[in-house]
Amino acid sequence: MNAKIADPIRILHILDAIKEIENYIQDADKDSFVNNSMMFNATLHQLEIVGEAANGLSESFLMEHPEVPWARIIGLRNLIVHEYFGVDDQTIWSIVTINLPQLKYVCN
Repeated sequence: MNAKIADPIRILHILDAIKEIENYIQDADKDSFVNNSMMFNATLHQLEIVGEAANGLSESFLMEHPEVPWARIIGLRNLIVHEYFGVDDQTIWSIVTINLPQLKYVCN
């Protein structure tokens, strides 16, 4: 990954990934989300993108937005990639329905 990608581009990647997740879950409830492996796994992939993009943001950008739990976002990406068996579907549902709208607001 190119470390010289500017913050606005990384934020665009985050927003694009959030939009994809919103499209996946627009007509879903928690049960349908958890039971639809394609929707669930596609969402996990987009969360990886969010975490990867967040991991490349500049220190100054992160410090400008201390209300965002950047370390947790990056940590989720690492959990999904390296310990996928430890991913809790209920937690992922909460993240996409509660936390991502907050992140989207900050990034807009």
